[in-house]
Parts: sequence; structure tokens; C-alpha cells
Amino acid sequence: MNGLDALKSVQFLTAKGKRLAIPRIEDWEALIEWLETLEEMHVAREALAALKAAEGDRQRAGWLEWNRVAGDTQ
Repeated sequence: MNGLDALKSVQFLTAKGKRLAIPRIEDWEALIEWLETLEEMHVAREALAALKAAEGDRQRAGWLEWNRVAGDTQ
């Protein structure tokens, strides 16, 4: 299921005069996963654009050397 399907599958209820959307937990988790994937794709596209702008020079593009950051747990 993609994010749009998860949004379309919500149930609605009205409580204390407010209309609420209630997704199934499986749909909610699928929506979160879909959004995370979109975010990761955006980051990858930005990194690729920076690399292209730097004419393939990873250092000029701001990329770090893997062996210098591999142990970071930030």
C-alpha cells in the first residue's frame, strides 16, 4: 500500500463536535514508511545534484570519506 492508499482508507468519526480521521495501525505504519522513503529519495537527489555541480568531485560536493564517518552514531 502506498501513502495515498493509506490516506484514502481512513475511517472518520465525530467526537465533541470535531471530525477525526482514524487510520488502521497497518495503514499508519505504511504511510510513515512511504514518507520516509520520499525523504530519503529527496536527500539522494540533492546529493547527486551537488556531485554533478562539482563535476564528480566528491570532496568539492561536500561528501565525507566513508572511513572517516563509518563509526559515527549521531
